[in-house]
Amino acid sequence: MGLLSEGSPLDWEDTKKLADHVRKHGIIQFINLYKRLRDRQGDVLKWGDEVEYMLIKFDDEEKKARVSLRAPEILSTLNEKELKDPTGVKSLWRPEYGAYMIEGTPGKPYGGLLAHFNVVEANMRYRRQEVMDQLKNGEVIMSLTSFPRLGCPDFTEPPAKPTPTSGASRSLFFPDEAIFPGHPRFKTLTQNIRYRRGEKVAINLPIYRDENVAKPFKENLLKLGDDGSSEKAAKDNHVYMDAMGFGMGCCCLQLTFQACNIQEARTLYDQLTPLCPIMLALTAASPFYRGYVTDVDCRWNVISCSVDCRTSEERGEEPLKNNKFRIRKSRYDSIDSYLSEQGDRYNDVPLTYDNDIYKQLLDNGIDRLLAQHVAHLFIRDSVSIFSEKVHQNDEKDTDHFENIQSTNWQTMRFKPPPPNSSIGWRVEFRPCEIQITDFENAAFVCFIVLLSRVILSYNLNLLIPISKVDDNMAKAQKRNAVKDEKFWFRKDITSEIDKDVDINNEYAEFTINEIINGKDGVFVGLIPLVNSYLASMNVDADTHCTVQRYLKLIQRRASGELLTTAAWLRKFVMTHPDYKKDSVVSERINYDLLKRVHDIQTDVDPCPELSGPYTTSKTTEKIPAAIAKAEKCPIADC
Repeated sequence: MGLLSEGSPLDWEDTKKLADHVRKHGIIQFINLYKRLRDRQGDVLKWGDEVEYMLIKFDDEEKKARVSLRAPEILSTLNEKELKDPTGVKSLWRPEYGAYMIEGTPGKPYGGLLAHFNVVEANMRYRRQEVMDQLKNGEVIMSLTSFPRLGCPDFTEPPAKPTPTSGASRSLFFPDEAIFPGHPRFKTLTQNIRYRRGEKVAINLPIYRDENVAKPFKENLLKLGDDGSSEKAAKDNHVYMDAMGFGMGCCCLQLTFQACNIQEARTLYDQLTPLCPIMLALTAASPFYRGYVTDVDCRWNVISCSVDCRTSEERGEEPLKNNKFRIRKSRYDSIDSYLSEQGDRYNDVPLTYDNDIYKQLLDNGIDRLLAQHVAHLFIRDSVSIFSEKVHQNDEKDTDHFENIQSTNWQTMRFKPPPPNSSIGWRVEFRPCEIQITDFENAAFVCFIVLLSRVILSYNLNLLIPISKVDDNMAKAQKRNAVKDEKFWFRKDITSEIDKDVDINNEYAEFTINEIINGKDGVFVGLIPLVNSYLASMNVDADTHCTVQRYLKLIQRRASGELLTTAAWLRKFVMTHPDYKKDSVVSERINYDLLKRVHDIQTDVDPCPELSGPYTTSKTTEKIPAAIAKAEKCPIADC
């Protein structure tokens, strides 16, 4: 979720007055940090995953499944180990937006040993078990991207009702009790985003047009207490949502890499960017919203709209009068510019940035590409300020910088080192949806880490114009995108850039199967490159077995032999005996679906359609020996 400062949150009027103060001091803080750390060298590869979970409560008598709002209580217990021994724990736990959500990470980052790939899934299973040990009868923990009936009547345990005319979100569907209460940031963000926008957020997803869906499909929102604004914002033939919780209440899978220096971090930021829509499509896992089957497979645009605090002027619906910029995207979206010199020629979308900040950064020795990146982030206002954090020491603190940096939620995040820390320059890979099983989540994590090493080791070039990455992000969210869509991708990723070649001849449309598995005489394929890289390393038998299981999953998902999570979820609902071809996920269908999901993720009844014959890695008991054997076999030397 980003920076979680403690303190007393200011209301919107006071936050608004301090917007320029935060920007001014945030830039000074970044400049000071950059000058201290721009020449930092020699940090080793460290990386880690973030898994977000949901708490679900089953009512087996009524055949209902609801989200359990006990996350604050469970999180408090989970954090006791860390408070007693911060360096000795195997997992770390943090709050997330929903009162039914928690985020778990490894207790310490993984390093540059190939054998660490054996640890990832085992640690994920350990995390899941830690939460399971705190659950009450009927409660389960799930790695589920979206709760299918979020926002439907009676979707929380304990019950809570929306308050359309009061509270933080003022939603017709999402009660404030479903927002995590233990940290003031979440409700403050919800309220201030709504105030800054000047109206509630508006999320509209096309409904899946099954044969018994009304034509046109349009809900009567007035009966829910709407004052007319939602009725105006809701589109025909779309599922309408009106609160931050519908987006930030989704779960995802994220990765952070430490680079050896700032240049390598910028290279990784750029080279991983074209992979974001590919991995979004491969991990697609969220076709249901507010109890309806929609015609999309991913959460991305839902979250983007859920935190879109742009005013009507900034969205281009009215002439600029009270605002300074027209802003093309929400503050949660894909990136708008590459950071490396190699990527500069592919920055084909005009970038909106604050010219005064840009000039200030240039005057302080920051190069053009990084300066415009930061100046672009800083066109946003702060939407959450704590009274205790208003006045800071700009030589030592970075909270004002992080305040804006961490509320630009993009597909990739470029992360400077924290002040007074041993942590280096990092990048965060953010597009992936969470998968049902630890095996699948570990597979995607290890695949992306391996790709990052292959990119650096082979000096690959995956760059395509930013406009084409944007096109791919839109395609990735479509129903069954893995099988039905073609994506812009670079034709030759192994050769150096030839500046005499027209950029438009450097890329073409490929299926995800062709991108991942290759096409003879046309494209080499990412997994063949990964296997070539592994063949050059001294990989022990256990690690080789683990990695090949993971790569097989990716290969088969890409080829369509295995279903994406979204495709499997759709199939379950649309073949359920109670489904009426009306695109409604009823209480009973939802209950049966989540019971099945729980059986899959606990290995009670595995699902070959999702993961093939592999459900878990078998090397856990050999991890210490495998790591010891791999001491001289790092993933990459910095």
